[in-house]
Amino acid sequence: MDPADFERASRGLIAQHPTGVIQGAWGTAWDVNKYDFIEQGTPNPDTVNPSLWRQAQLNNIHGLFEVAPKVWQARGYDISNITFIEGDTGWIVIDPLTIEGCARDCLALANQQLGERPVTAVIYTHSHTDHFGGVLGVTTQEDVDAGRCRVIAPEHFLREAISENVIAGFAMARRAMYQFGPLLPAGPRQHVDCGLGKAIPLSPPGLIAPTEDITHTGEELVVDGVRIIFQLTPETEAPAEMNFFFPDRGEGGGGWLCMAENCSHNMHNLIPIRGAQVRNSLAWSKYIDEAIDLYGDETEIMFASHHWPRWGREDVNGFLRKQRDMYRYIHDQTMRQANHGLTPLEIAEVIALPEEYRTEAHTTGYYGHLAHNVKAVYQRYLSWYDGNPANLWKLPPAEVGRRYVDLAGGADALLAKARQSFDEGDYRWVAEVAGHLVFGDPGNTDARELQADAFEQLGYQSESATFRNAYLTGAQELRNGSPNRNPAMRRGYLDAMTVDQLMDATAVRLKAEEVGGVDVTVNLRFSDIGADWRVVLSNRAMHTTAGAAADADADVVLDRSVLIQISSAELTADTAIETGRAVVDGDADAFRAIFDHLDVFMSMFPIVEP
Repeated sequence: MDPADFERASRGLIAQHPTGVIQGAWGTAWDVNKYDFIEQGTPNPDTVNPSLWRQAQLNNIHGLFEVAPKVWQARGYDISNITFIEGDTGWIVIDPLTIEGCARDCLALANQQLGERPVTAVIYTHSHTDHFGGVLGVTTQEDVDAGRCRVIAPEHFLREAISENVIAGFAMARRAMYQFGPLLPAGPRQHVDCGLGKAIPLSPPGLIAPTEDITHTGEELVVDGVRIIFQLTPETEAPAEMNFFFPDRGEGGGGWLCMAENCSHNMHNLIPIRGAQVRNSLAWSKYIDEAIDLYGDETEIMFASHHWPRWGREDVNGFLRKQRDMYRYIHDQTMRQANHGLTPLEIAEVIALPEEYRTEAHTTGYYGHLAHNVKAVYQRYLSWYDGNPANLWKLPPAEVGRRYVDLAGGADALLAKARQSFDEGDYRWVAEVAGHLVFGDPGNTDARELQADAFEQLGYQSESATFRNAYLTGAQELRNGSPNRNPAMRRGYLDAMTVDQLMDATAVRLKAEEVGGVDVTVNLRFSDIGADWRVVLSNRAMHTTAGAAADADADVVLDRSVLIQISSAELTADTAIETGRAVVDGDADAFRAIFDHLDVFMSMFPIVEP
């Protein structure tokens, strides 16, 4: 591992947050002091993989850093970085973190140390929450609407942000509890890191829709006097993502290169364990190669949306080449084995990272994991199904669990065998076998404790922070039960969504079993935005299309804010009608038919038990 990483991660430190504690909507959202037990230069506890301990030390370095004259980053106050570029009249902010509080405090730190400036532009590098969710901490919708602040993003940003964070948002938010471990207390036996950064802040995100889309590689903008050349990189780390280059800013005749989240100081996910669209590892490697061709010879400094920068053309290009080669290696070797007929589980056991990658921290799986990435590549080309008909339509886990327990000769016999395997250190097998008993009989305390013990051992050994967090969260919930369930809302994104996006998110909540035989068409006429949309409910499916229908069952005049409140379950159709916020001309029951049969999703559904 390169010892220079510690110098890179510390270089240019100007100041630190005065307390390290940042407040959010739910109270304390961030506290760097929780991780004081991770001291630089100390040996790892026996409950933390030594390689992960090193990464945790690096991610513990926090503050406001000068990257180069007129570019600064605040790191360590969110899982991601916020970057400040000095423009002619104000700040250009790149990636305003996950939540408003973290972004606001980082902007305040920059203003205090560097001189106060207005935010004249925000650039979202890609469509993941930790790169836009804090935007309201650096600007306002009013400033954006008035043209005082530009919001720039890759094309399809809003579509992809909503697809991931709203359409699948309820399930993904729960699964993210396992990936990031926010409910684990900080400590050597619990949470130490997330690999990609220290942790995620606990507070709801927000969103302001982009005002400008980048549509092609080579597109140039002058933003507050700063020239920027963009490189679109769709289907890489995010479905909508872009790198960009500042050609006029280097001191040695070159420029600065922002690699977004396409390059970081670890192996990334090709599909995160929280869930997402599977990423295109072949395209990912090719886009890094394109960035080398386009900007490599001119780049003096490379910075990204996570971790620390690289300085000097030789160092930057060496880093980029190995990142490029790693994603290509995983892609090609996975598909090589797939074409020999190996299944994802088999390929994950035979592919290992060779020495060229194991000697570099930035190609080590602290956030991604090779075994998981292999399965992602396979899934992209060949689906989840491994081709064996025995796996084509398997029984659900609870039924499988009961049958395995019976096959083993009962719960006591299964537990005896599992304990023997535990004593032999065969923790992966124990986790699987004990899991059958937990799903067959979730009240079996001995089974829950044994599987939790196995999960802990797997977590302590894991080099991947996300695998560690998942194992330890699973152990915690086996011992203490799942957290209390409450109605789950994703209100923070709705104000930025288009009408069709709002209705697509609403359609996912339709209780199809309640609307058999219903066939209605309703025109929604939005008086505040001057737009008409028609909603059709037929054959237990809901469709929304721009424009009014001539033969609708009802015309409903309302503001877009009413639709937002209905979509977030804050308002019912009846209440909207009764209070005059929705004025119906025609059959009011048609309007009710569409909006009175919506499911309410509950947070914290069980994962390690049925």
